[in-house]
Amino acid sequence: MTISVRKAAVAAALGAALGACLAGCGGSTGTAGAGPQARMGTPAASGSPASPSGAPSAAASSASPQAGAPAKAPVLAPGPNGLTPVFERAKQHTEKTVALTFDADMTSDQGPRADAGEHFDNPQLISTLRALKVPSTIFMTGRWAEEYPDQAKSIGTDPNFEIANHSYSHHAFKSPCYGLPALDEAAARADVDRAFEAFRKAGAVNTVPYFRFPGGCYDDAALRALSTAKVTAVQWDVVSGDAFAKDPGAVAEQVLAGVKPGSVVVMHCTRSAAPVTEEAIQRIVPELRKRGYRFVKVSELIGK
Repeated sequence: MTISVRKAAVAAALGAALGACLAGCGGSTGTAGAGPQARMGTPAASGSPASPSGAPSAAASSASPQAGAPAKAPVLAPGPNGLTPVFERAKQHTEKTVALTFDADMTSDQGPRADAGEHFDNPQLISTLRALKVPSTIFMTGRWAEEYPDQAKSIGTDPNFEIANHSYSHHAFKSPCYGLPALDEAAARADVDRAFEAFRKAGAVNTVPYFRFPGGCYDDAALRALSTAKVTAVQWDVVSGDAFAKDPGAVAEQVLAGVKPGSVVVMHCTRSAAPVTEEAIQRIVPELRKRGYRFVKVSELIGK
C-alpha cells in the first residue's frame, strides 16, 4: 500500500471512530440523524455568530462569568442578536502556536460503569502532559469532576492546565446528535451551571468561561440558550481520531497532518474510550516542537 493510500485509509477510519466517541465516549454509539460533516468530526452547526469579516471579534473579558471561572479570562464578543460566540481556530494567527484540548467525557448515567471498574479518567495522560510541559485545556463534564474530584482539583490547581465546561451530563444541546439524549433550552442552561458548580465543589480554580458542545452539535437555538452564561463556545479545526483508536502512530499522523498556526486539536482524556491518546502525545509533542510550534491553552489563542 502506498503512503498516500494508507493516509487516506487512516483518515477515513479515524473519522468514523470519532463519530462513535462523540456519542458519549463509551456511552451511546448511535449516529442517527448526524450529518456527514458531524460524523467526520467537523463541528456541527446550523449557524454560528461572526463579525462581517467572518471571524468572531474578541472582547476583553466576561463581565459576569460562571462560578469558578476567572473574570479576566479572554472571551469573544457576542454574535448577532446576542448569540453565544463560537471559536474554532485563530484563523488570522501566523505565529506557530497550537492548543491541544482534551475532552474528559462522562455522561450522567455512567456511574455504575465506573463503579464496575471502567476508567473514564486518564491520569497517565495528565502526567505525560506535565512531564512534557505542555499547557493544555481540559473540557470536563461535571459528572467527570464528581467521579474523580481529586483529579479535577489536581488539574484545576495546576497552572499548566485550564478547565473548561463540557456540560454536566454530556447530553445533546441540539437534536439529532449521535443518538445523545437532548436537553431543552432551559435544561441546557442549567446543565452548564451545574458543571461549573461541580468544578467549584471539587476545588478546581483554574477554570475558564469556555464551553464545548457535547458531540460538537449546536444550532442558533443552542447558542441562544447559553447567551446568558457569558461563555465562548469552543470547537476545533483538527480531529485527532483518538476515539477508540488502537494505533497511536495513526492518531499522531492524523494530528501532525492537520495542524496549522492557531489550530485547536480535539482529543480525549478517557481511558476506556481513547486508550492510545497518551502514547500518541509522546509522538505529537516532540515532532510539533521540532517544526517550531509552541503549545498554548485555548485562552491564549482567544486572547490573541
